Amino acid sequence: MSDGDHERTFVMIKPDAFGRGLVGEVISRLEERGLKLVAIKVENMPRERAEEHYSEHEDKPFYDDLVDFITSGPVVPMVWEGQDATRQVRQMIGETDPLEAQPGTIRGDFALDLGRNVVHAADHEDEGANEREIGIHFDDDELIDYDQHDAEWLYE
Repeated sequence: MSDGDHERTFVMIKPDAFGRGLVGEVISRLEERGLKLVAIKVENMPRERAEEHYSEHEDKPFYDDLVDFITSGPVVPMVWEGQDATRQVRQMIGETDPLEAQPGTIRGDFALDLGRNVVHAADHEDEGANEREIGIHFDDDELIDYDQHDAEWLYE
């Protein structure tokens, strides 16, 4: 964590967005908002990690489809930092169901189908979701700390 009420939040660009060439667009939107990128990688997620990531849905009928999809192509796991970062990101990506996502949100602009909704972000209402998801995808030494060059223009 950083100082004050800054927090780190987990975000992952899903295989559908990767395949459609939307990686740069998603990253740009988060950067332009003022969030600070502290970890990123490109990978084909191992099935075991996907099962751990979605373990809260293990008993639900859509669990196998979630795991199959997230392991179907490259993903871009990331950690972003900023004031109320989790809520900021959730607002920016829009509702889980793209039909309910507002235009101007990432899902509202780029997604049509619930099963292909471009990006995953930790839920701000799920206490501990960020720490759990960051820990699944990144080791502590992969999270970098640096001074954000425009911080004085972003925060009081």
